[in-house]
Amino acid sequence: MRKLFLSLVLIFFSGFLHSQNDRIQLDRYAEENKSLSRKPEVILIGNSITENWVRFHPDFFKNNNFIGRGISGQTSEEILARFEQDVVSIKPKIVAILAGTNDIAENTGYVKTKEIVANIVAMCELAKENAITPLICSVLPCSEFRWNPDVRDAGKRIVKLNKMLKKYADENGIIYVDYHSVTVDDNLGLPEKYSYDGCHPTSECYSIMERRLVVAVGNVTMNDKAYYVTPQ
Repeated sequence: MRKLFLSLVLIFFSGFLHSQNDRIQLDRYAEENKSLSRKPEVILIGNSITENWVRFHPDFFKNNNFIGRGISGQTSEEILARFEQDVVSIKPKIVAILAGTNDIAENTGYVKTKEIVANIVAMCELAKENAITPLICSVLPCSEFRWNPDVRDAGKRIVKLNKMLKKYADENGIIYVDYHSVTVDDNLGLPEKYSYDGCHPTSECYSIMERRLVVAVGNVTMNDKAYYVTPQ
């Protein structure tokens, strides 16, 4: 019954948003998904931070049998809408979910923090129902959004969101991958050495994130595999 309910939720989101396909980009990775030569161990799903990660550090993905499914500008609701085709249908061992920045940036309007959490929880539950282990990644620091300067207290909202995500993860036996605490500055943003605009990571920042992520992946797989991390 629970699996049916979650499937209906996903169908609702996909159907509701399909009319906005140009923005949601439901078909963005359709051909790549069909042409995969082997099942990836890990899928990273998210927004521009994930999308840029593949561009900055392609060897991290290739050498570890990871793939990225990030789309710039997307909110957690939009990522949830394509979770079936970009994660569930591929059946990886693990999915690393990094979402929420663009909700707080109000890319599609104001979103309550609890609604962001609900979307990420729905992704986790869908993953688990399909024998995929979810990892919840903290939202990276950002004290202000250059593309929407009217948003106030972004850094504090991100801290609140991360606390809620960690609480859910801890209570449900899900690994929480903490990028925030090792990259944040005194203003609750990303320092210049880690970002070119205060929100999006530099190559050095991605290397730090990689070290955190591969530890989490190793804790799931429980094997002796040495994962590749891009040198700083």
